[in-house]
Amino acid sequence: VTCLVLIFAFVMASNYYKDSQAQEYGAMADEDARVFVRPHSPTLGSEDAKVILVEFMDPACETCAAFAPFIKQFMAANPGKIKLVMRYAPFHEGADDFVKILEAARMQGKYWETLDLMFRTQNIWASHHDYQPQRLWEILPAAGLDIERIKQDMQSPAIAGIIEQDMADVKALNVQKTPGYFVNGKPLQTFGYRQLEQLIQAELDAQYPQ
Repeated sequence: VTCLVLIFAFVMASNYYKDSQAQEYGAMADEDARVFVRPHSPTLGSEDAKVILVEFMDPACETCAAFAPFIKQFMAANPGKIKLVMRYAPFHEGADDFVKILEAARMQGKYWETLDLMFRTQNIWASHHDYQPQRLWEILPAAGLDIERIKQDMQSPAIAGIIEQDMADVKALNVQKTPGYFVNGKPLQTFGYRQLEQLIQAELDAQYPQ
């Protein structure tokens, strides 16, 4: 009986915490939406979309790469209704450089092509956090990039500022691992494909009632 009471108390406390956290993020989204979406944040999808999916990610994150096709499929199934916003959380040592490469590719108009290439070839240059930057440099020309320009542009103070701002927002939103997802300001509290699908679908149903 004591065990059952303790389990019940734990479940109730956990649910209370999740509800409180969701309300806190909701209030934050209402009061200061900038913490979720910054002017520098890359976006994919319609600007008129009513469902905003914010992803804090690291280009070397294996789970981020695994979720990328799933998100693209969900967006394709709901054309014009979902906007994906990319934010950075380069938690691992050396991960800043991969973000800098990606942002430098954006200066050449090749952001999404480069991110897709990095995700698809991750097993070559970042398998199990065994980072091999030289292997990545060998792969990047496939995205149509000027590699010498990438190496120069990635040192830009503006790119360093983007990472600094995103990491400040990581702290404000208490993002502790990648990928970290928010849908219209609501956090994905239990991680998984099905849970993310349910969170997005709930917002689609709310924003686009039949």
